Amino acid sequence: MPITVEKKLAAIDILRKENIFVMDDMRAMRQDIRPLSMLVVNLMPKKANTEVHILRHLANTPLQLKVDFLYMADHEAKNTAMDYLKNFYKTFEDVKDSFYDGMIITGAPVETLEYEDVDYWEEISRLFDWSKAHVFSTMYLCWGAQAGLYYRYGIQKYLLPKKLSGIYSQKVMLRENPLMRGFDDEFKAPHSRYTEVTASEVLEKSPLNILAAGPEVGLSILASDDLRQVYNFGHLEYTRNTLAEEYERDVKAGKNPALPVNYYPDDNPQNAPKKTWSLAASVFFSNWVNVVYQETPYDLTELSK
Repeated sequence: MPITVEKKLAAIDILRKENIFVMDDMRAMRQDIRPLSMLVVNLMPKKANTEVHILRHLANTPLQLKVDFLYMADHEAKNTAMDYLKNFYKTFEDVKDSFYDGMIITGAPVETLEYEDVDYWEEISRLFDWSKAHVFSTMYLCWGAQAGLYYRYGIQKYLLPKKLSGIYSQKVMLRENPLMRGFDDEFKAPHSRYTEVTASEVLEKSPLNILAAGPEVGLSILASDDLRQVYNFGHLEYTRNTLAEEYERDVKAGKNPALPVNYYPDDNPQNAPKKTWSLAASVFFSNWVNVVYQETPYDLTELSK
């Protein structure tokens, strides 16, 4: 079954060329079923790229999903035209009276800032509060995960000695969790960040379970018992070339970045990167959508009761 999005969203043509079934909203209105409602809070600068990353994985399910996108109105977008945002994205004011089965909050290139110094911190804080009574399950990615942990539990982030960038191995720590169904004992995932949160602080300050972790990346995936909170510090949604694009961007900016680890064959950036995390990404996102489908109430207004 397809995902359902606005008819003119930029990602539609790309996904259809990849033989991914995308249904526009006009066609979906003629189907007599209730699709799962999803909200993607897109904090990344190149929003069209992130749309494709997320939708590619949400589409890998037999369920119909109605997907809305949201941007931070308090932030001035520099890489996406405002006309595009106004036509195809919503703001918090637009959705504050709505309910969603699932929500994904992406990462953002603001890790080295204090949370309160991020120009949309007040706005996203309202979103975190709102989600408790308006969203069944929220998946937080990378900086989004760190920000969610800080807001909910006061868990701090810590600057790493150098940027963690590459493809790393993680171990499944809680195999019986539904989000880990179908995973091998170890799996690979991209990570790209300057900061981390520690296991000791997570265990001390929160009731969250550690689902996956690795010797180089530390914590990888956390979740609450009821799976209404899911925190992923990696980037399973990344494409083959995303880390390469980030590396080349940092080279051009004069940051003298290290090569992403375990990414380019023979550590030669002239070689096409190998993609080794597709299965893990597919299983993870499919498991999350399946959990949402099985557990969310049919009448979403029950979330606020």
